[in-house]
Amino acid sequence: MKCHFFHLMPYPQLPDDFRERYHGVWVDLPSAELFDPRVGHQAYNDYLDELEYADQVGFDGICVNEHHQNAYGLMPSPNLMVAALARRTSQARLVVMGNSVALYNPPTRVAEEMAMLDVLSDGRLVAGFPVGTPMDTTYCYGENPTTLRDKYREGVGLILRAWQATEPFAFNGRYTQLRYVNLWPRPMQQPHPPVWIPGSGSVETWEWCADNHFLYAYLSYFGYLLGKKVMEGYWETIAKRGLEPNPYRAGFLQFVAVAENDAEAERLYSRHARYFYNRCLHLYPGFANPPGYTSIATIRRGIEGQVNLAAERSKARESDLTWSQILERGYVVAGSPDSVVQQLMEMEQTMRVGHLMVLLHFGDMPKDTVQYNTRRFAEEVMPRLRPVWDEWTDEWWTHAPAVSANGAVAAQPATR
Repeated sequence: MKCHFFHLMPYPQLPDDFRERYHGVWVDLPSAELFDPRVGHQAYNDYLDELEYADQVGFDGICVNEHHQNAYGLMPSPNLMVAALARRTSQARLVVMGNSVALYNPPTRVAEEMAMLDVLSDGRLVAGFPVGTPMDTTYCYGENPTTLRDKYREGVGLILRAWQATEPFAFNGRYTQLRYVNLWPRPMQQPHPPVWIPGSGSVETWEWCADNHFLYAYLSYFGYLLGKKVMEGYWETIAKRGLEPNPYRAGFLQFVAVAENDAEAERLYSRHARYFYNRCLHLYPGFANPPGYTSIATIRRGIEGQVNLAAERSKARESDLTWSQILERGYVVAGSPDSVVQQLMEMEQTMRVGHLMVLLHFGDMPKDTVQYNTRRFAEEVMPRLRPVWDEWTDEWWTHAPAVSANGAVAAQPATR
């Protein structure tokens, strides 16, 4: 089993009365009023330090993503973050859980930048392609929700073809027309970096991943108890297509808080979890699900994405979540190393995911607390999870040699 350190990079100084004063954290939250560039400067540097620390303590991957015009994720360009990390990390794979391909015109820009990152990092790139949330795509970037997924898939197809082509070609798609496609530079990994598709529960995405040998990464902020239904649907799709149920086909995101005991977990992490769930996930329902964004098949299946879940909570004016409620609902796995291992083992048996992404920083957590959480997870939890799924081969992972800080080729993690 592989473990990855995921980072959202939220803004750490939203006011205490945020939910009362503002209708949502996304799209139209006034940046001139709330964003302090000096706070942002410190946050970015702390967040990069935390990602670099995860590399140093042995995480398999470090993950960044893409969001626009919001205070819960300060990464409009994950590629900028990976460019910074490529020179200051040596072991961990660089997992870009974006780019939102439909927002790039032409999509070859994504192909070029990701190829640069793969070469710069000596083949450590994992290429993620999300559709993008309704807020990012429809309301921030003006994309038509009814054609968004078609444009996205056409763009991903163009990127993969550009990475593999051996000579220039013309591309005449519905959304992009290019007389010459001739990628410089080419990616280090051939035929291309492994492709991960971050999603939140779309029937079409399950089928697309199965048919194209892509990894399906379910990015949920509401824990494995609620995530079970989505992953069951994905594995049913795999079975219907006669594919082997290799756990490495799937990834899942889980909040984790490791401490000496339950009391210390509450003391260290409660405030920051409540900051995240009560402020960072305060979403305006009017932005959550524009007509045409969610397919009929997904609606019929009864799958509700995390954006809708958070928006419905805001619409119902549910009172602030407490630490106890967050734990009871499984949003955060917290407690001693033994307790955390037990809960994550239960998650593994329930969801069958070979790639576990963990959020060890959440909300306004300070860097020293993040590093404490990261170190304890790496030393006392991660080694006990590694043997899970050893009988399977990971076909969705990079295999280029990682280079250590002194220039030597580093020992490679097992691919089984």
